[in-house]
Amino acid sequence: MMEDKIRQCIRIAKMYYEENLGQKAIADELNISRPTVSRQLQFAKDIGIVNITIHDPYERSEELAELLKDKYGLKTVIIREVSSDKNEVVLNAISEAAAEFLHDHVKNGDTVGVSWGKTMYETACLMKPTNLTGVTTIQLKGGISHSNIKTNAHETLALFAKSFNSIPRDLPVPVIFDNKQVRKLVSEDRHIKGILNKGKACDIAIYTTGTVRDEALLFKLGFLSDDEVKRLKQEAVGDICSRFYNKDGKIADVWVDDRTMGVTLETLKNTPMSILVAGGKHKVEAIRGALTGGIPNVLITDSITAKQLI
Repeated sequence: MMEDKIRQCIRIAKMYYEENLGQKAIADELNISRPTVSRQLQFAKDIGIVNITIHDPYERSEELAELLKDKYGLKTVIIREVSSDKNEVVLNAISEAAAEFLHDHVKNGDTVGVSWGKTMYETACLMKPTNLTGVTTIQLKGGISHSNIKTNAHETLALFAKSFNSIPRDLPVPVIFDNKQVRKLVSEDRHIKGILNKGKACDIAIYTTGTVRDEALLFKLGFLSDDEVKRLKQEAVGDICSRFYNKDGKIADVWVDDRTMGVTLETLKNTPMSILVAGGKHKVEAIRGALTGGIPNVLITDSITAKQLI
């Protein structure tokens, strides 16, 4: 008789879980009572015929975050769940997470350094107003470009500053100079030097990573020769604040780096809260290089990218 009970139990379980029939419909079809159907479904669970597993994506993200923290020595990892690796989906998810993180972590009197680029602009657009006082908002790298391509460098800085209730302090120079002597001379200017020194003393720095693909923004802005672009494609995996680095997070090209105006990778390593906001399959190698080099101590990324970084 037990065998008959188990056969009926399997049949009811299949009708309920595979055919999506309700308990009343099963009871009517098998000419049994609804409580009997309910008991049989419970019996199916008790003896292991039916196993219910709940896949909680947020729980998986928490596990991934812990793995990434351990692997790269990070203080904080924020992973935003995404259902697709399409660029606009990833960009929206990580920008939203970054805006929320900053809103929760910037305190009165903090000096906040911000970079520019598409991810930073999207984050800045999503920033909510705060009631903070005494915050200094500075640009981490030169914001002037020779190109007609829009970088939104000034708008990004202004939006962040507005959110923090502070005045934007921009770095009104090119991010990469024609030669290192001119860059060195300009960096001695009192105003420029003041901004650069504030960059070294940031409590919080937020930035993204660029790639070394043909469509990389820095390659389009007219700062680099064809030979330099070719060299960087061979040696570098990405850039942070326009400092190109290799797979180990070390400077990839000292000649280009000597001409670059803004915060250094070493400074970012020593910033109390150094936040990298980046995601997408085209940025995986760049993110891995930055993490390997210990440049950020906070990573904000998406779930698909996070899995590829383990």
